[in-house]
Order: sequence, then structure tokens, then C-alpha cells
Amino acid sequence: MKRSIISLAFLLFWLTLSNGQARMVHGRLTAFNTYPVLNMEVKSKKAGNSVLTDSSGWFSIECMKKDVVLIRSKVFESLTIRVNEDTDSIVRNLIFIDNRDNRQVATGFGYMSQENLAFAMNHLTRQNNDFCNYNNVFELIEGKFPGVVVESRGSGGAIYIRGSSSSGARSSALTVVDGVIGGIGWISPCDVQSIDIIKDGMSAMYGSEGGNGVVIIETIHGKAQSQ
Repeated sequence: MKRSIISLAFLLFWLTLSNGQARMVHGRLTAFNTYPVLNMEVKSKKAGNSVLTDSSGWFSIECMKKDVVLIRSKVFESLTIRVNEDTDSIVRNLIFIDNRDNRQVATGFGYMSQENLAFAMNHLTRQNNDFCNYNNVFELIEGKFPGVVVESRGSGGAIYIRGSSSSGARSSALTVVDGVIGGIGWISPCDVQSIDIIKDGMSAMYGSEGGNGVVIIETIHGKAQSQ
């Protein structure tokens, strides 16, 4: 009888200790520093739990006192996050791996809406891209925007946007840097803060010059001056 009581006491102590090691960690996942990522699987490695983010990108997952949170997806760069006794929340911006298949997967699995993804891909910011991987600004634009064709990549390269509603002969898109119309061949990819591609009604503010679409680039220097 005494042995049974001791065994029961030990079991209760072990359960209390085990429960004390488990803790809830809350977090949120976004993409492009703006949009919530839905239906993304979040795993706690040691606790063996798995949850999906909700419609606002939030999640709550039970972790051990010292654990590792794993976020794995084909369309986003993987994350491995260490959790300790001081970790109460995890807020991360996921980096989208852009290609045609991943765009379909991202919307098909409900990670992002088609509208949000389309807007995000037409407005690229350095937070989601390693612009420095490209040799020049023309390679950067053609590599990041599937609907854009670049010809003559020298200092005066011409950019053509598919689907722009221009009448007459084929003409290149207008290029604007930090609010000033002009060439872009001098820009280093590492100095680019953001790139926007606009066409049709959105480019009407530039008059007839914007009829073939507009490439709008903000440089790091230009952003700093505007703040």
C-alpha cells in the first residue's frame, strides 16, 4: 500500500513537472511585410504539435520550455526558430520564392489571395528580395517581372511591358526614378528600395508618355530624402 502511494505521488510529481515544461507560444506570419499568410503549417519539434495560421495569419502552438518552431513551405523560405523560457511570441515576415508555379501554389493553398499576391509582385521591395544578386537594373527588372521584356541592356536599355494599351508603333515604357522621369541604367541593383510596374489606367497620370506603361523605381537615397 505504501509503495502504491509513493508511486502515485511520483507520477503526480512527474505530470506536474511535464506540464510545467509545456507553454503556449503565439505568433503571426506575414508576407511582403504586409499581407497575412493563411493556412501555413507551424510545427513545434520537441512537443510534436502542429497548427495552421488563421485568416489573419495568427497562430498559437504548445511548445516545450526549450523547443524549436519549424515553418516549412515550398513557396516561402523555411524558418527555424528556437524557443526558450522567455519566448512568448513569434512574429515573422516570410520571404516568397517567386516563380510561376509558386504563384499558383500560394493562391491554390490559400496562403495569399490572388489580388494581394498580384499587387505584391507588381510592387517589389528590398525586404522580400535580394536585388544585389543581379548584375544591373535591367536584369533585375526582367528577372522579377515575367510580363516585362528588356532590350539593349546597356546604359540606355529599353523596357517593354506586355499588355500595355498603347496605340501606334511599339514603344518602350516610361521610367521614373525617385519621382523624376529619366534613364535607369546608372542605378545599381543594391541601391534599389522598391520597383513598381504600372500600366493602362494606373499610368494615366503620366499622360501620353505613360501609354506604354511606367516603371517606377525608388532608390534607398530617394527614400531617405522623402522621410
